[in-house]
Amino acid sequence: MLSADSLASQRLADLALQLGDLARYLQEQDSIDDTLQCIVDAAVRTVPGAEYAGLSVVEKRANMRTLAVSADLVTQVDKAQIECHQGPCMDVLHKKHTVLLPKMAEEQRWPDFAARAAELGIGSILAFQLYVTGDDLSALNLYSHRTEAFTDDSEQVGLLFATHAAVAMADAQQRAHLSRAMSTRDLIGQAKGILMERHKLSSDQAFALLVRASQHTNIKLIDVAEYLTHSGELVEHLPIHSHPL
Repeated sequence: MLSADSLASQRLADLALQLGDLARYLQEQDSIDDTLQCIVDAAVRTVPGAEYAGLSVVEKRANMRTLAVSADLVTQVDKAQIECHQGPCMDVLHKKHTVLLPKMAEEQRWPDFAARAAELGIGSILAFQLYVTGDDLSALNLYSHRTEAFTDDSEQVGLLFATHAAVAMADAQQRAHLSRAMSTRDLIGQAKGILMERHKLSSDQAFALLVRASQHTNIKLIDVAEYLTHSGELVEHLPIHSHPL
């Protein structure tokens, strides 16, 4: 029979393998939305006591948005925080990395929200701060119908999970930014090519024409380029001779 220390070591080793597999799985996702959905689904499977999970962001320390949920019930709980203007995501997560609400019906820190959450059948909540960027904050929120569903083990596993989730979110966002940048560059390149061929312009002259059209119409450069590539025309059909080249 294994000793208590041996069992604890084995559990840590198993958890490390599980989180390693999770990190690789999250990295394989094709989009930010897919990554976020995988995070909440995996959180329910990984953190002891969790029955539901959600990812949310609080922008400018005031406006809360739900990014992904494992079930519609989470959206309803988040809505309660927004409407009550109180709750773990709206307040304390700006000061603490982990917040536990063990008995929802007895919660005094956010009484209005707690009452709404209890009406929805939530018995306890465990929330983790994922990142803070300026005045924006993101959190992983875990829910259970049972009171005192989350233990010290839940907090330890949840903290490790949240760390992997934060890294996965940052990686997915970076990949999305790079993808958008490449798409933007390709689209502008296509638009320049059309103008260069049509009006016998140099690359710099074609780009200057796109910029001029953007400034003249107050439309973003990328939207001007997209319109041109789809319609074959510059916005408002700006004449070639109206632009100093």
